[in-house]
Amino acid sequence: MPVKPAYLFFDVDRKTVGLDPHHPDFVQDPYTAYSYLHALAPAFFWEDYGFWCLSGYDSVNRALRDRRLGRQKPIEQTPDPATRRHLAHFDAVEANSMLEIEPPAHTRLRKLVNRAFVSRQVDRIRPRIETLCHDLIDNFERDGETELLAAYATPIPLVIITEMLGVPRDMGPQLVEWSHRMVAMYMHGSDRETQCRADEAARDFSAFIREYARRRHASPGDDLLSLLISAKEDGEQLSEDELVSSAILLLNAGHEATVHQLGNAIFTILAQDGDPRRFFGSDAETTATVEECLRYDPPLHMFTRYAYETVEIAPGLTLKPGETVGLMLGAANNDPGAFATPRRFHPARQDQKNVSFGAGIHFCIGAPLARLEMQMGLKVLFERLPALTLDSQPVYGDTYHFHGLERLDCLWRERL
Repeated sequence: MPVKPAYLFFDVDRKTVGLDPHHPDFVQDPYTAYSYLHALAPAFFWEDYGFWCLSGYDSVNRALRDRRLGRQKPIEQTPDPATRRHLAHFDAVEANSMLEIEPPAHTRLRKLVNRAFVSRQVDRIRPRIETLCHDLIDNFERDGETELLAAYATPIPLVIITEMLGVPRDMGPQLVEWSHRMVAMYMHGSDRETQCRADEAARDFSAFIREYARRRHASPGDDLLSLLISAKEDGEQLSEDELVSSAILLLNAGHEATVHQLGNAIFTILAQDGDPRRFFGSDAETTATVEECLRYDPPLHMFTRYAYETVEIAPGLTLKPGETVGLMLGAANNDPGAFATPRRFHPARQDQKNVSFGAGIHFCIGAPLARLEMQMGLKVLFERLPALTLDSQPVYGDTYHFHGLERLDCLWRERL
């Protein structure tokens, strides 16, 4: 029986859990708490959030695919607009985001965006990603040490998605800053200042995309933004508001999670000791290593869903229409009922699977690109710098339900 963490309160009869997502021990290692919850309460009411949560792999995977659960807020959950005037710009972006809507609107929007996104044939940009990785390493290799989140993990997905969209590369730092401010809204307990900063970022981000889209409309190119403008499905096109929301979603999702997944993966591989090149000896081994990194320490630990009708989400646990359920991706990926020795990093495992990109109709549209960026980013890094080591113990940021490092300070010797 796993030991109960001292910071976790569990009421056996009510299956309620008191667990501060900001507690330092949980921030640095949520998997100890997950292990205890798997054994005692795979379905539990998280008091700090105010809703039921699922932590088992099978139950999370099923719920992600269950059309009786969805992302779009039901009417009874919709807040009074008068209480959210300070979030008008942020809410306008969310209202047209395919991440936050359900069919039939979601079906139409996803088809239009997917037509433009897939037309880029993600695998064609593999040589560009590889060249970028080498260029970034060339810039810091001679120094013998660097902070890899800023020098490597951030620019890979950011440069690629800005180039794909046709957005000026020198806008990268500003896009990251807007993205960070907007994404802060999804973390537990956002305060008024965080909300206002997110709304200002949404306002400025939207204005930038609108202006740039007008230029692309007048002078289209082979970039993703031009393709989004021209994409049609059954005679329909994206409205300007949908175009803005889709571009912001692709930019934010196109780098935010991948940055942290790259950082977490580098940290994980360095913790294995020995020559890291053994994980990347072939394309098949590289693919397996990336999938194990996605499972072992993912960057996103919870998706929420609303019940659209009465639905049993676990034996004896039924949600009423309008109620929320938290689907714990990081816990599901480390469920001992689905994985042998889940806290062992083992790319060759036979039970390889994960829900890091979600599942069902909201499965991440950028998953193929993210996987390719990770495969190339990790392979090139450890082939070029096999003697990479940590300069200091990394610390995870207090940003649950996101899970990523604050810094990744590394140094290296010339050879092993």
